[in-house]
Amino acid sequence: MKLSLSNGIFSKLGLEKNFAAVKELGFENIEFNMKSVRKENDTAVYAAEKFLDASGLKCLTLHSAILHVKDEVEVHRAVYYGKISLEFARKLSAPVMTVHSDISKKLSQPVRDKCLALIFGELNEYAKNLNIKLALENLSYTSTGFGKNVEQLEEILKIIDDGSMGITFDFCHALETKQTDNLLEKYGNRVCNVHMANKSHQPFTEPKQELIAFLSGLHEHGYDGPMTLELEHKTPIEEIAKSKALFDRLLRDF
Repeated sequence: MKLSLSNGIFSKLGLEKNFAAVKELGFENIEFNMKSVRKENDTAVYAAEKFLDASGLKCLTLHSAILHVKDEVEVHRAVYYGKISLEFARKLSAPVMTVHSDISKKLSQPVRDKCLALIFGELNEYAKNLNIKLALENLSYTSTGFGKNVEQLEEILKIIDDGSMGITFDFCHALETKQTDNLLEKYGNRVCNVHMANKSHQPFTEPKQELIAFLSGLHEHGYDGPMTLELEHKTPIEEIAKSKALFDRLLRDF
């Protein structure tokens, strides 16, 4: 597994300082989170590419800009955000892009199904043309979006997946929704990115039992992709460093 850091934690910094902060912590890999740029600022992709190259970091994954559609009229904006995100992924050479369902949990099933088909009907084709794999993330219990457990994810995938969709396994979200075992059993062979954090996106700084069990489960499924630390934006630098040191040790055994 390859250790990576989501730069969403530094999203309030300018892009140059954002990449520099990740590099100064000793990371070699990054997940670029679109929170780091204004969703409508499509020209920022050139600055992102420039500063990524200067940093020497490798962008393993990209987290899409998200909009949990509450009405059909918002579908076009969700598609726009997805396509802008895919252009960033292309420029930063990220082979995988994490996506949410992009629909609100408050929609009725018929409207959910229609919106999903419209949004991903466009995004799947766009991603294929750019040779970028989409990976659907399991959401947190506080999320406004739909897709928090196996039942909901299956409903989504039946509509949007043509066989090419991967899974971004968010361990923090799974802990909070108590879905770790269910999700790993169902999707262990489809995971292509892992968002790693304790509950409330706090860092792991010691090898807790549930963490070791999860890493063992991933190992049993043959997972060797990114382990992306996705931490709360107020996490102190010292705690990020401690978490990195822990995973540097742990991942040598998996």
